[in-house]
Amino acid sequence: MTKVSLYFENGLMLEAKSFGAEGTSVGEIVFNTSLTGYQEIVTDPSYAGQFVTFTMPEIGNVGCNAQDMESKRAHCKGIIVRSYQDRPSNFRSQEPLSALLKKNNVLGITEIDTRFITKILREEGAMMMVASTQIHEKDALKKVLESSPRIEEINYIEQVSTKEAYVHTEARYSTDTFTYNAPRTTKRIIALDFGVKRNILNELTHAGMEVTVVPNSMSADDIIAKIDAKECDGVFLSNGPGDPLILKEEQEKIKKLIARKVPLFGICLGHQLLSIAHGYDTFKLQFGHHGGNHPVVNVRTNRVEITAQNHNYNVPENITEVATVTHMNLFDNTIEGLKYNDSPIMSVQHHPEASSGPHESAYIFGEFAKML
Repeated sequence: MTKVSLYFENGLMLEAKSFGAEGTSVGEIVFNTSLTGYQEIVTDPSYAGQFVTFTMPEIGNVGCNAQDMESKRAHCKGIIVRSYQDRPSNFRSQEPLSALLKKNNVLGITEIDTRFITKILREEGAMMMVASTQIHEKDALKKVLESSPRIEEINYIEQVSTKEAYVHTEARYSTDTFTYNAPRTTKRIIALDFGVKRNILNELTHAGMEVTVVPNSMSADDIIAKIDAKECDGVFLSNGPGDPLILKEEQEKIKKLIARKVPLFGICLGHQLLSIAHGYDTFKLQFGHHGGNHPVVNVRTNRVEITAQNHNYNVPENITEVATVTHMNLFDNTIEGLKYNDSPIMSVQHHPEASSGPHESAYIFGEFAKML
């Protein structure tokens, strides 16, 4: 393993070992509290532009395989782990995590105190950092970091969205056959791809919807034309990376769909864009929600669901002027779900498909199917 140097915008500099790609990368650092599913996290497009610190100390034990990819490649800038295992032991493993990172030019950083890093992020908030296997002088790293754009200034969905439309042909994964089931659909929807996860699409089809995934550049007029021609019953607004406030074209597009009373369902970034399109700007949380163990209460049933989360931004409390809260986060009482008043629109902040788990919120996909 070669040396890798880390420099944070608060002035902290650390040294560690590298097990992924070599080079220099700049991004925002966050921490993730999931105990499983590191491959799904690494290949989640919502992490584009970010370094992910795993609080789970042992990473790499089960390797990686093609079936567990949430997208075609790894999108994060790098991952930071306490202890990395390069000799995986699992019958589904096809390659070690290091191979996946190297193929996708993602830094792998290990032999570092991830508990220390997590405590800093909890106290000071998510921040920008630079990591390099090439540059090891503090002043040089500081110069690289200060001359690089911040994550709030970059439109990452242009990088992660599909370039051509396609119909998603898989449903929920079967642990009996170790294959994805074929969908049985009665409704048809368009999924605007801001960085959608594969298993979100799987859950949509499992709930009975044929999903046509389209680029984020598809116009509102083209979507409305398909609705009018009865080629489509509704629109899904996907998860994705970055700050929703800079996505001006997407906001205007969604405003047109809202005015046309198109049935809409948003997850994560889609949830945030719906809020902005209604006139309620999002705000940034101190260190965000990242992990597979976040308790959320369904306020309609008073049932507590353990959820998967990945976001730094949240909708404001005064959104209740136009929408009814359906879910609340029990960690910090932020809004997790909405049903808009007098509109066929619903959204959630968490990831209800929860790959690799938990699965307690998967019923939400069925609620959207019933709304169509």
